[in-house]
Amino acid sequence: MKGALTPEAAAARIPDGARVMIGGFVAVGSPLRLIDALVARGARDLTVIANDTARPGLGIGMLISAGCVARVIASHIGLNPETQAGMNAGRIAVDLVPQGTLVERIRAGGMGLGGVLTPTGLGTEVEDGKQIFEIEGLSYLLELPLRADFALIGAWQADHVANLTYEFTAQNFNPVMALAADTVIAEPESIVPVGVIPPDAVRTPGVLVDHLLVRAR
Repeated sequence: MKGALTPEAAAARIPDGARVMIGGFVAVGSPLRLIDALVARGARDLTVIANDTARPGLGIGMLISAGCVARVIASHIGLNPETQAGMNAGRIAVDLVPQGTLVERIRAGGMGLGGVLTPTGLGTEVEDGKQIFEIEGLSYLLELPLRADFALIGAWQADHVANLTYEFTAQNFNPVMALAADTVIAEPESIVPVGVIPPDAVRTPGVLVDHLLVRAR
């Protein structure tokens, strides 16, 4: 099985200070066992790139509660008062990015593009310090690509060569994050022989995945 790791071994590979993309939407589609292992390891000073920080005690919220995170790049933090308190106290730096812009910046990082042109944020604080381009009479902000040292993604099924499929909305940010990190670690709910996942159901091909977490006992 491709790059099989226990959650503990996977967490040990992620150093303090790493830049980490974590899939999920309020923990739906998040790699929960891997997050737990990072908390247990006592990870520190992580930069987390994600849609949100979930809620206290849930998903990425576990990392916030445990003091593992120094910086968050996300589309919202409204459901997690601990993230808000950390930002207000200066313990956590927070970059709020409109959700569509966030996913396109990640996609740009994965595709090797130089950035994304978007009108979202024009005339607001979002445009501060950013280049503005005029194209056919319309204005656009240049948003730079996002990449990470690690992408930690949750999946429904994986086969033995790490082809992944997702269940309904649990797909969310996971496939695009798998494109934009130096090392991709996937946590599937089940692992099946090659051929069980129909080719047209594969959403993340195994060539993008470095490691699979072993089955939960």
